[in-house]
Amino acid sequence: MQIAQKLYQGIEIEGDTIGLITYMRTDGTNLSKDAISTFRAYINEEFGNEYLPETVLNYSGKKAKNAQEAHEAIRPTDITRTPQKVKKYLSSDQNKLYDLIWSRSLSSQMESAKFDRNTITIVSDNNDTICKASGSVLKFDGFLKIYKNTSKDDEENILPSMTKGPVNIEDLIEEQHFTQPPPRFSEASLVKKLEELGIGRPSTYASIISTIANRGYAEILNKRFFPTDRGKLISAFLEKLFSKYVDYNFTAGLEDQLDEITTGKESWIKVLRLFWKDFYNNVNEVKEIRTREVLDLLNDSLGDLVFDKDDGGNIIRKCQLCSSGTLSLKNSFRGGAFIGCSNYPACKFTRPLSKAKAAAQSQLAEPKFIGKHENGNDIYLKNGRFGPYLQYEKIQDDIIVEEPTKKKKKTKKLKEKINELLKNVSIPKGLELDSINLERAKFLCSLPKSLGINPENQKEITLNTGRFGPYLKCENKSARVENIEEIFSLGLNRAITLIADAKPGRISSSMIKDLGEHPEDKKPVRIMKGQYGPYIKYKSLNATIPEEKDPSEITLEEALILIEKRREYDKNKKKRKK
Repeated sequence: MQIAQKLYQGIEIEGDTIGLITYMRTDGTNLSKDAISTFRAYINEEFGNEYLPETVLNYSGKKAKNAQEAHEAIRPTDITRTPQKVKKYLSSDQNKLYDLIWSRSLSSQMESAKFDRNTITIVSDNNDTICKASGSVLKFDGFLKIYKNTSKDDEENILPSMTKGPVNIEDLIEEQHFTQPPPRFSEASLVKKLEELGIGRPSTYASIISTIANRGYAEILNKRFFPTDRGKLISAFLEKLFSKYVDYNFTAGLEDQLDEITTGKESWIKVLRLFWKDFYNNVNEVKEIRTREVLDLLNDSLGDLVFDKDDGGNIIRKCQLCSSGTLSLKNSFRGGAFIGCSNYPACKFTRPLSKAKAAAQSQLAEPKFIGKHENGNDIYLKNGRFGPYLQYEKIQDDIIVEEPTKKKKKTKKLKEKINELLKNVSIPKGLELDSINLERAKFLCSLPKSLGINPENQKEITLNTGRFGPYLKCENKSARVENIEEIFSLGLNRAITLIADAKPGRISSSMIKDLGEHPEDKKPVRIMKGQYGPYIKYKSLNATIPEEKDPSEITLEEALILIEKRREYDKNKKKRKK
């Protein structure tokens, strides 16, 4: 939407700021008379009279709830500005969007494409083998000349033009096809499904999608939604105990009531009273149910998803450790839902709710040796509380570690010393554990990694992985790397393109000056406005600026000295407390 607003507000072309498209906040399908006349003149001049319909084409769109139809349809402001002419003034995403709007707008006023429906039959000489293919033969391309929005299935149904006669078969290609499950929802397909069900409105779709991701109900991998253990558990809980309120028809009906409230046809107090009366009673009924009974309901609902099956398709709930207990859903305040044995505490078998995570956990029940790090130390693939990770020692020299002691202070110091010597590297989500070899392990251990200098601002572009996956960083701009496999082959040219298309990060309004990066860890060093005056901020450390110094004239070298002084002050302060 921000890219579209940029095209509407204006792009600088040859010194002039020009809006490339009309108003964006619209669901209308009608074009203005001036636009139609220019479209028809352009079609006649560029493609010929055969591509121009005899009469103007008008479209009546599907009436959507709360649709913004007061404006005309989204279109280019000037159809003669083709995507090729404005390409050099736009980013890649802006050009793709403009090309879509330009081609779709123009093709809506072009002649229809014409097809012949044919069936091709190939018969062997002895009539033992008969091959048939049904599809369409293109006779006139029409609007498809500029707008080829055919799916894969449509392309397979387009047949070549053929005549009756003998066929010389040079080669036979044998292919095996398997039935595929429906693809997982993307943001676009999820919004389309919500529209079909009558849930939500154009102004609420963005908040619905952000809530699903921010609350951890689903995670986005390769632009597709994958439900998390938390999402599965909450969905099953609501379907069993609050089935009325998660029913599609109830939600759609409530949306209609809210629309009637906005138009004054319905009283909001009446709608709220009717909703709250039943909902309050439902909540009280659920509160009386014991936790064990709730878990039994969820075992039945999630059985196919969380438990293994035998060859006959029957669910296996027998404990693998004690062989006498029964596996069941359990819940802990700290770790959330998991699978445990009914013989607890005698049997302490546990595994994650997800069968995929359980398989990964069993695969890494013991540390897996990957190979030697560049410093000569061993790299191991391990499984931890937050998922799989790589671990190796930072230095090559022999490490002398004292024996553990019962004294808490010495034990704490010993753990801190070990943590300083060991390096843990998280495995990015979406990366298969079987694909991690020595080469990939070394690459992940080398992150953050510099890919080169950005020629636009002469700043370094770094590749790193974070909480939401791999990303690129250059000055105040960050760009996500959507395809996890791409990080192992990502080059400077591709990185420059992703950074160019990325939006600048938010810069705090309280920042006075950005001094650059710290030479040790490349973290930013900045001068900030504070309640008690300006100060230097580096990570979680705040260093006071002397009153006689002008904050805007402080250099990075001076800031590093003040940071070190602050570190020494904090160390001495801790010693005095002890």
